[in-house]
Amino acid sequence: MNVIKTINLPQKVLNDFFNTHWGSPQMVISSGVYNCSELDGFAIMNTKDQVIGLITYVFRNNECEIISLDSLEEGNGIGTILVQEVERAARHHQCGRVTLVTTNDNLLALKFYQKRGFKLVKIHRNAVARAREIKPEIPLIGIAGIPLMDEIELEKRLEG
Repeated sequence: MNVIKTINLPQKVLNDFFNTHWGSPQMVISSGVYNCSELDGFAIMNTKDQVIGLITYVFRNNECEIISLDSLEEGNGIGTILVQEVERAARHHQCGRVTLVTTNDNLLALKFYQKRGFKLVKIHRNAVARAREIKPEIPLIGIAGIPLMDEIELEKRLEG
């Protein structure tokens, strides 16, 4: 049975996770530069106490922004559970919306978030080129050979 919990994992576990799945804990997006291993979030652990899902987020004013989301077992509801936990936390903090950005090549993320009520609200043209100035290891070519150039911002308005 999988267990969801607030991130309170050892720093080394988080750093290793982000190094493996993102190249480093540093996330450079149009809203800022973040060390994902230091952010609030939720993790889902398997029966061997290994991370199989992880989401991080930040609160700003009356908004919540998802910074990273990883599900190591796609199609099992892990990502959905993690997004729902963030939405619950955002409501608790009286946030009016949850936002996130993904890159133009991440078609699976665009499908995933839209199916969960997120709407496309803005394109940050050439945002990835600006991010490469800070994090040069960001590749030029993304998923399925699509040139990695823009960020797409999505939002979900929260009720109640």
